[in-house]
Amino acid sequence: MEHTGSPVSPLEQALHAARALVLADLVAREVAEADVVSLVEESVAQRRWWVEQWPEGAEYVAGLVAQDVQDALLERKGRWPLCPVCGSGDPHALDVEPELGPDPHWVCHKSGVKVAAVGALDAVLGGPAS
Repeated sequence: MEHTGSPVSPLEQALHAARALVLADLVAREVAEADVVSLVEESVAQRRWWVEQWPEGAEYVAGLVAQDVQDALLERKGRWPLCPVCGSGDPHALDVEPELGPDPHWVCHKSGVKVAAVGALDAVLGGPAS
């Protein structure tokens, strides 16, 4: 099979998709400042090595990058993303589930509600005003 140009490898596709999904959630929650975007880039760089060692894990990268950024933000800025479901009680962050698996979602651990897929937090904020 002859290649014209250099197609993007499945590994790079998974990394680019993970970056885009997490950035979409950061934008949805209005925390996509330059220093936060740098956290995403750091995570993607680290996960590149991880996926090179275990290519079958490519479908898990989006959830792992989301968790990496969430952990880094906790140290620097506090909990993220805050749960939009629970209207009372202490503010708490959503968790990524499954921790290591395909199709990661943001889940409220208090109510057990699956809030949104990673990359789709804008949908739970109601989208554009109508």
